[in-house]
Amino acid sequence: MGMAGKRVLVTGIGGFTGRYVQDELQAQGYRVIGIGSTPEAGADYHQVDLLDAAKLKAVLAQAQPDVVVHLAALAFVAHGDADDFYKVNLIGTRNLLEAIAASGKRPECVLLASSANVYGNTSEGLLDEATPPAPANDYAVSKLAMEYMAGVWKERLPIVITRPFNYTGVGQAGNFLIPKIVEHFRRKAEVIELGNLDVWREFNDVRTVAHLYGRLIETPQAIGQTVNVSSGQAWSLREVVALCEELTGHAIRLEVNPAFVRANEVRTLCGNNARLRGLLGDWQAPSLRDTLQWMLEA
Repeated sequence: MGMAGKRVLVTGIGGFTGRYVQDELQAQGYRVIGIGSTPEAGADYHQVDLLDAAKLKAVLAQAQPDVVVHLAALAFVAHGDADDFYKVNLIGTRNLLEAIAASGKRPECVLLASSANVYGNTSEGLLDEATPPAPANDYAVSKLAMEYMAGVWKERLPIVITRPFNYTGVGQAGNFLIPKIVEHFRRKAEVIELGNLDVWREFNDVRTVAHLYGRLIETPQAIGQTVNVSSGQAWSLREVVALCEELTGHAIRLEVNPAFVRANEVRTLCGNNARLRGLLGDWQAPSLRDTLQWMLEA
């Protein structure tokens, strides 16, 4: 029946990634049913706390989704209360899987968004899915714990786990690095304080991530796999700032604030995406220059 009429349940639909995933899946012809933590209007939206197992079960029993995309998570690494990471990312995900299993309908795919943060700070160079995880903060530990917990459900549910590397775009919170840099250029600030300038990271486009999630849920061979969502291309912060200078014609002075320099920070964090390419073939993605231009003009 193709995508038309298929129902996809997206958790965290009001979040940064959720809005783009919703657009992507609607463009593919899905009927998108959203779960979020804030009150929003709409017949296909449900305000549900992932820790409310009973309400989750009721929503899943009613929605009967063909596909589930689980994006809801507590994401900002410097968030104050460590307990919350485990409650939302681990217990909340377990409640969701239990609710899907109890819904009376086995979906075609359940995509769980984990994070490349699970690799931690110990590994240099191109990281593939066999790189031993070494999570270095509670956020990353909670995501890795979620992956292990999901393993318990792999016999019962068609689970795909994604490990996205850094990505950005219009609508990302200002406490993240690229939005912070873009905001400084938009108000023509004279100086920007950053941490270590000589670290290389992937800075992919949120629209690409949404597109790849949309492709993965249509790929039966992905089920049971853990997949890096990455471009394999890393940029230094100096290069990001230089691109913004080029795009805006505004020069900015870089200052290193010791408070922003993380101890034993890994120099290069970049993903090997061979497994993803093996599953999906090639795809078109905006360049970092395109992404920055889109953000600067928004």
